[in-house]
Amino acid sequence: QVQLVESGGGLVQAGGSLKLSCSGSGSISSLSTMGWYRQAPGKQRELVATVTGHGPKNYTESVKGRFIISRTTNWKNIFLQMNSLKPEDTGVYYCHYRRLSYESWGQGTQVTVSS
Repeated sequence: QVQLVESGGGLVQAGGSLKLSCSGSGSISSLSTMGWYRQAPGKQRELVATVTGHGPKNYTESVKGRFIISRTTNWKNIFLQMNSLKPEDTGVYYCHYRRLSYESWGQGTQVTVSS
């Protein structure tokens, strides 16, 4: 079992920055993929960024060059540094863990970007 707890959301003006944190506990594998998804009001949940182990990172096109995902050396925690935020970045951000057929989600943290 893997448990995930997000923190760091809030209200920020367009152009500002926020850093999200996800604290993981339980049986976290070094080979797992952890990442961030977001869901805007009335829209489906979408991938924002993922990192596998300490290796490959993947970003959705709309955040490339603005967001940076990172992971601690013990593989349990990830972060999302969000810069140059836009109103369209508004949503609930969820931490996600996946290893083979197992996955876990955090409860989410709200990010609101005002124009």
